Amino acid sequence: MVISARELNRATLSRQLLLEREPLTVPDGVRRVVALQAQHPASPYLALWNRLTRFAPADLDAAFTGRSVAKATLMRITLHAVHAEDYAAFRAAMQPTLYASRLGSRFAAAGLTPADADELVPELLAFARRQRTSAETQAWVEERVGAEKKEGAWWGLKAYAPLHHAPTDAPWSFGLRPSFRAAGTGPAPTGRAMEPQALRTLILRYLAGFGPASVADVAQFAMVQRAAIREALRALDGAVEQLQGPDGGTLFDLPGASRPPAETPAPPRLMAMWDSVLLAYADRSRVIPPAYRPLVIRRNGDVLPTLLVDGHVAGVWRPVDGGIEATAFHALPPAAWDGLAAEAQSLTTLLSEREAAVYSRYGHWWSKLPEAEARLL
Repeated sequence: MVISARELNRATLSRQLLLEREPLTVPDGVRRVVALQAQHPASPYLALWNRLTRFAPADLDAAFTGRSVAKATLMRITLHAVHAEDYAAFRAAMQPTLYASRLGSRFAAAGLTPADADELVPELLAFARRQRTSAETQAWVEERVGAEKKEGAWWGLKAYAPLHHAPTDAPWSFGLRPSFRAAGTGPAPTGRAMEPQALRTLILRYLAGFGPASVADVAQFAMVQRAAIREALRALDGAVEQLQGPDGGTLFDLPGASRPPAETPAPPRLMAMWDSVLLAYADRSRVIPPAYRPLVIRRNGDVLPTLLVDGHVAGVWRPVDGGIEATAFHALPPAAWDGLAAEAQSLTTLLSEREAAVYSRYGHWWSKLPEAEARLL
């Protein structure tokens, strides 16, 4: 079966609940979309507002506090919000990546070895059975490795150890000074070995939320080597099917998964910073026109809040006095502006209850954008 570029776009939007909001609970919504980027505390809230009917921010507050949704360092070694029941498998699938990235570099430069990490992690998790501030945890690390090694040790351990970020502050559950607690999902993983079943679970969950996808797409999403992805897909023979992508390459998907027709309407959306739909693929043209990619994904890794029109990035938005300023990179039809205005009204109401000037620290990027039509919605 051959699938077109537009059909790929609609498949992604369908599975990410961006063709139509659905009446799901917060934990069920998070599970459906697999993982929400959470570098900025507001982004999981805005992501769910885009995807769920009658979304109430207090419900996500409660999910974080009640630990049905976990915030932790996972795919691509970045912060994600995931369903608590997915965390253990996702973390186990990431073990080789976290081992290589966090037990080298600054950790090794501090004079520490992976053996030191394997000794420290169980003790750290015991210490973090109850919520600990970053300052408390760093003091604990310093007691064990000394002041000279503390910085490098904590840099490695806070991502390598299975720790959850713990809610600390309004308006978005997590403040500028993080707190941590042990994940509580069994013995701490050690070594660089991959858990094959965990990786297969991650791949199946990824395809459910983001497929169809190539080996390169899966590897990009997780930051796992392509060879490991290929081996896992071979082991999943029968559980996945192969399609031919628009470029003739092989894509993988779950049999019977949603693939709406290319002509399916896609309503406008105001997407959160770092929304997962923008970052989950090696080929990001599925959602981001190539000419716009450097405008919305900056060289330092910032991913601006975007306008989604007809399923593709068409510009960026930011809160301003009086509403939402939408900047379109190309001419939009009146119906698109009307749809964006309706979304902006809803978003302004949500932000007014939490943080009207969300993402304001990133406003400097707007001076670097090309001339484009901007409207106050």
